[in-house]
Amino acid sequence: MRHPCMTCGACCAHYRVSMHWMETDAAGGVVPHALTEAFGPHQAVMRGTWEAQPRCIALDADIGRHSRCSIHPVRPQPCRDVQASWEHGAASPQCDKARSAHGLPVLTAADWAPSISVVLVEAVDVPEPPPAVAQMAVASLQA
Repeated sequence: MRHPCMTCGACCAHYRVSMHWMETDAAGGVVPHALTEAFGPHQAVMRGTWEAQPRCIALDADIGRHSRCSIHPVRPQPCRDVQASWEHGAASPQCDKARSAHGLPVLTAADWAPSISVVLVEAVDVPEPPPAVAQMAVASLQA
């Protein structure tokens, strides 16, 4: 099953991503400083997310079709904190709001259910064990 976020990207094109400036690699963190801009004395934001129509500079996506974060392993903490609806058994208002804003249906628990294939096989005749073997098996279970 493909993770629903891989065909979404709505949250990355809906919210401002702000963080403490210490999360950037310029201050010893991991978020690429070049992809951020100052936002007050102690905060930085991901470029593009402070616009009237936000879209993170790290987002490589066609919203609702394919999506990937170009800095996923070093993404800011606010991005790590947003959960996809029902991924962990509960709805996520942030996910639902972003998906709705982009005309996508909200995720449901069914979106996380693995697909199960049923394979029918023919029954095979298995011979009965000799009585002595069956009695030994019963005796070992009773011991």
